[in-house]
Amino acid sequence: MNAPAAGFFDRLRQLARDRAFMAKAVSFACVGVVNTLIDFGVFTVAHLYLGDGSLWIAIANVFSWTIAVTGSYLMNSLITFAAESQRRLRMSAYVSFVSSQIAGLLANTATVIIASYFMPVLVGKALAIGVSFVVNFTLSHFIVFRPGIKPDELR
Repeated sequence: MNAPAAGFFDRLRQLARDRAFMAKAVSFACVGVVNTLIDFGVFTVAHLYLGDGSLWIAIANVFSWTIAVTGSYLMNSLITFAAESQRRLRMSAYVSFVSSQIAGLLANTATVIIASYFMPVLVGKALAIGVSFVVNFTLSHFIVFRPGIKPDELR
């Protein structure tokens, strides 16, 4: 294994042993369960209403994501990353959170559209939610709610 890859895996092993990090990951996952139910429910209704086809699947996915990402920001700010956010809701932090979650949206949408060619759309959506979880938590932990941000920097 090359040096950068070894360093990356060493860092991941250290994070796995860090209790605070693991508590945040579990909290993020619990918030994610609530948002998953919201996302999946809204997506299901929108998909049933709009119908099949890649464009309609994408529209249903973006619609359900928009609702779920707002709930995610609220719950993560007030619960998971409460120490970092000081339990304050800020427009700049919301914009940063939404911006960081766009990568998850893109991964989610691409996964559900590609998966829809090989499996039922709702099964593909479930797979897509798993893919976006990994992307979203990574960006939230390392970019949006990173430790050491002073409150004045969030405005």
